[in-house]
Amino acid sequence: MSSEVTAGVRSVLRLEGLVVAVVSALMYAKSGFGWGTFTLFFLAPDLSFLGYLAGNRIGALSYNAAHSYIGALACFGLGLAYVSPPLQVAGLIWCAHIGADRALGYGLKHADSFNHTHLGRIGRRAPPPLTTSDIAA
Repeated sequence: MSSEVTAGVRSVLRLEGLVVAVVSALMYAKSGFGWGTFTLFFLAPDLSFLGYLAGNRIGALSYNAAHSYIGALACFGLGLAYVSPPLQVAGLIWCAHIGADRALGYGLKHADSFNHTHLGRIGRRAPPPLTTSDIAA
């Protein structure tokens, strides 16, 4: 059984990511914080790539923790509950980042390879394995 989604479902998930990114950015625009703040922190979740220095398993864990809506929505929700505009905008920027990544086809990572995501393979495709007919030719 494949752990990747089919083309139709992948398209829906990517569109969903685009909608999350756009709505998060629109909500951020109403926050009163400047776009410099948005730009500065938009790529912050990608610091989780550093986990790959410790191998694929740790890298996937750190990437997925930073690219799951769980933390982003918890941050936004705490910002609402405690009337903390900085937490609210942090959650919105984080959601916008995740949504943009999903819209571009970057999904949550599997532990076997950085290129293996829940939305399918990313990057260069590995060449197909050699078959006995290839060797005989």
